[in-house]
Amino acid sequence: MLALQLTDVKKSFGKVHAVKGLSLSVEPGTIYGLLGPNGAGKTTTIRMIMQIIIQDAGEILLYGQPNNQKMLDQVGYLPEERGLYRKMKIEDVLQFFGELKGMSPGEAKKRSQTWLERFNMTEYIGKKAEELSKGNQQKIQFIATVLHEPKLVILDEPFSGLDPVNMELLKNTILEMRDAGCCVIFSTHLMDHAEKLCNAICLINRGQSVLEGQLAQVKKGFGKRNVILEYDGENGFLDNLAYVEQVDAYGNYVEVRLSDMSKAQELAQHALKHTQLRRFEIVEPSLNEIFIETVKKG
Repeated sequence: MLALQLTDVKKSFGKVHAVKGLSLSVEPGTIYGLLGPNGAGKTTTIRMIMQIIIQDAGEILLYGQPNNQKMLDQVGYLPEERGLYRKMKIEDVLQFFGELKGMSPGEAKKRSQTWLERFNMTEYIGKKAEELSKGNQQKIQFIATVLHEPKLVILDEPFSGLDPVNMELLKNTILEMRDAGCCVIFSTHLMDHAEKLCNAICLINRGQSVLEGQLAQVKKGFGKRNVILEYDGENGFLDNLAYVEQVDAYGNYVEVRLSDMSKAQELAQHALKHTQLRRFEIVEPSLNEIFIETVKKG
């Protein structure tokens, strides 16, 4: 049974068609990237899944059932905008959100303590939400999202405000949830995060799906046409090569897109003549590159 299924979902606001016949299918135990540029329809789609707004047409199913309140009690939603009550103490905020999802006060308190210990947040339990840093507020909001052990979790820009250490902590937590069978819908503008975490993606542009499927298959469909080079010396040796379509240079590291992959060997020989070459690797395009190319075409 699919964890989430959208079939020909549409939503308009006056003359603006925010979502135009969107269909997607998400398996349990999957981290699914809902990606797209600003204004593409991602947030509108998430709000329809959560019944914050109602679709004009189409069907939304959670584990084979309509997304009614009973089913939504099995969903955790972390919005991009923080929803903590600023004047409430952290212990009270978490207990409140737990009880909203049907937990007893005692159970909510016990689980809150476990999560606070895991996230190194026990010292803040008696503080008000407004006293916490942006990153710590984000961790509290994440705990509130997963406290009731949902079957499906929707995370909208979950790494916002987090330092690298806490990004790693949150990433590992999301992976553990996936391995336990939880379905995670992951919406972000950061393609490197999506590429590392997601099993499958749906790229939305102008309210429509323009690219959808297993990430490995999506990347395979774009072919191996990129070359990574690491070297000592200047990168001027890449100038005026007819078969070099694009160059993204980062000092002594460069990513090159070739118009003709049969020229890869020629490029390697050319680089060896002009630099001390440390690395030469033919790779698939990054998700960021696929994202930019697909959106530009649309």
